[in-house]
Amino acid sequence: MKQTFTMKEKTKQLLIMLIPILITQLGMFSMVFFSTIMSGKYDPSSLAGVAIGAAIWNPVFTGLSGILLAVSPIAAQRFGEKKSDEVSSVLTHGIYLALMIALLVMVVGYFAINPILDRMNLPTVVENTAHHYLIGVGLGIIPLFLFNVLRSFIYALGKTRVVMVILLLSLPVNLISNYLLIFGNFGFPELGGAGAGYATAITYWVMAGATAFIIKTKEPFSSYVSLAYFKKWSLEKCMEILKIGVPMGLSIFFETSMFAVVTILISKFNVTTIAAYQSALNIVAFLYMIPMGISMTQTVLVGFEVGAKRYKDAKEYSWLGIYLSVIIAVITGLLVVLFRHEVAGFYSNEAAVINLTAQFLIYALFFQISDAIQATALAALRGYKDVNIAFIMTLIAYWLICLPVGYFLAHYTSLGARGYWIGLTLGLLAAGICLSIRLIYIQKNKFVSTHLKEVV
Repeated sequence: MKQTFTMKEKTKQLLIMLIPILITQLGMFSMVFFSTIMSGKYDPSSLAGVAIGAAIWNPVFTGLSGILLAVSPIAAQRFGEKKSDEVSSVLTHGIYLALMIALLVMVVGYFAINPILDRMNLPTVVENTAHHYLIGVGLGIIPLFLFNVLRSFIYALGKTRVVMVILLLSLPVNLISNYLLIFGNFGFPELGGAGAGYATAITYWVMAGATAFIIKTKEPFSSYVSLAYFKKWSLEKCMEILKIGVPMGLSIFFETSMFAVVTILISKFNVTTIAAYQSALNIVAFLYMIPMGISMTQTVLVGFEVGAKRYKDAKEYSWLGIYLSVIIAVITGLLVVLFRHEVAGFYSNEAAVINLTAQFLIYALFFQISDAIQATALAALRGYKDVNIAFIMTLIAYWLICLPVGYFLAHYTSLGARGYWIGLTLGLLAAGICLSIRLIYIQKNKFVSTHLKEVV
């Protein structure tokens, strides 16, 4: 990363960092895409089982890994301040936290999986698939959490292409593993949807191993890695990450858990509705990788500029990311609505599932725009390390607007399951508006340009 002076330079630097991050995010999501597509082609029950398993796992993973993503804005600010030793310390303590959190998740999951699934009263075949899918994914928890810390560290230094290359090289591993373990080809066990969980875990180990090797052996990363840093464990340093990371993680958790609860509520409908909802959500989530990629880039760039005390530049990066995200959301949303039947056909061979998926996708345009605003406004606030108020705003939007409105429309109107999509869209829009207002407040009252400070 380097200092920029014009909007053209800022746009160029944002895109240079964004494109590898975006390819990485799309690549990571393609693993979910492979799992969903292949499970759906195996049979609808496998698709439903993977949907339920993912609904339980995703809030846990995204919420807790969100804590670890705090490594990115903290390290970026230290990098902007040119404090190399502190960058190394952030990386080291991020790794310690990743190991501790991963072990905690594995212990809790061992005791919690069966009670959670039993309470859902699922068809036996769906419950079995979800159970074994979660066991398979669980084998990859440690490398996954480590990978997120290492990736955040690499992003903080602005070297986003490295992670992209690692991810792209890992994709064939995931595709082949899914093919072998779901369908039982070439003598491998035929596990159905559960095989997707084991394939995912195998891929996580490959990704984490490759990333660790690059950081240990290649500059500029290796200069920040030393056994000496790992011997200097500090509770204070861990708390610094947790102070920023916990509100970040909780915001992500409450968003993903909201989607998980909707999935669980929709599981009360028939298998066709579950499969159609999961297919539509998969499509929308795939497109969400674009604003997510922009948001990750924003957090690093804003954090870097704040660390360097270039607050005017930080402000310009904040709004540049938001505008770009909304424009792309409008374009992709329109394309999905126009070609909804064709897109739905990728996920199932059954006409009923395709038609219902297409109905859900009608709401994709407004959903995409709302999600784009809230994701990038929240990311800009993280770059300023302003996370506590943002957490409260997202909690209210997700759980006091999204779910109640969606539940009412789904169960007390003729909309049925489509009502949940309207509720989700309204809640995300409310979050986007409130977070944008908070961003304006922070920029006007807490962070002003160095020039203005000198004048005052």
